[in-house]
Amino acid sequence: MRTAVIRTSLAVTGVIALVGGCTAQAVQSGGHAAPSTGAPGSASPGTSAPGRAGTDSGGADRADGKGGSGGKGTADRTSADAKPSASPTPAPKTLYKPGDTGKQVRDLQARLRQVAWLFEGPTGTYGPATTKAVKGFQGKRGLPQTGTTDSVTWARLLKMTHTPTRDELYAAGGQPAAKPDPRCMTGRVLCISKTSRTLSWMVDGKRLMTTDVRFGSQYTPTREGLFHVDFKSRDHVSTIYHTPMPYAMFFSGGQAVHYSSDFAARGYAGASHGCVNVRDKAKIASLFDQVRAGDKVVVYW
Repeated sequence: MRTAVIRTSLAVTGVIALVGGCTAQAVQSGGHAAPSTGAPGSASPGTSAPGRAGTDSGGADRADGKGGSGGKGTADRTSADAKPSASPTPAPKTLYKPGDTGKQVRDLQARLRQVAWLFEGPTGTYGPATTKAVKGFQGKRGLPQTGTTDSVTWARLLKMTHTPTRDELYAAGGQPAAKPDPRCMTGRVLCISKTSRTLSWMVDGKRLMTTDVRFGSQYTPTREGLFHVDFKSRDHVSTIYHTPMPYAMFFSGGQAVHYSSDFAARGYAGASHGCVNVRDKAKIASLFDQVRAGDKVVVYW
């Protein structure tokens, strides 16, 4: 009877335990129960909560909220996206362009003259004639005909030319006046430099006017030294060569400073018979009116 009561009590206890919701614990080896790690009804650690996106070491969250399916597919997409695309060739740097001025432009023009693409100047100003010459040079060599001098055009031109001489740089004149000879620093002087091919009208060491000049050839050289203006002749005609010598100011025998239409037309392609040619008619006319007989003339290197 006692045994039956005990059995009945145990059965009732088991029913109560089931109704109470107790969680059965796994039994570890050795007969010990595994410890509980969460509150009743909670998810165990390491388990994704329902509705959350799954993640892995290579995956990424997707816009539709679904977890990444694995690292391999994402890695493949990333690898494809990371492939470098071919970058366009950068445009060559522009060195000189229309409107530029200075020594570099003069050097460019002198080189274009060497390869017969430019026939005027150099002037030191990047104008329409220079632009046209550059376009022609570029087109002949299969380069884009921009008319501007870029690094590629300049490199090609350098290979075909030599460093311009002083005469080539100033083939059309415009050379800065040379330092005055000491003899030019006092009094009224026509100060004439063969180095810079310039004539400066100076009074008491002050330069009042400068103009391009041309001299005699090697067979009829212009004499150098200190001279004085002997006489002036506004509408002179050479008695030897029978050519006009307007605004002539004689300083050494038959040699004079005067206007030359040939110099104005041909530049330094020609030479005088020993005279000092001036091509700027307005300047020589003004100079003629200022210079007096007896004023100094200094011709020097």
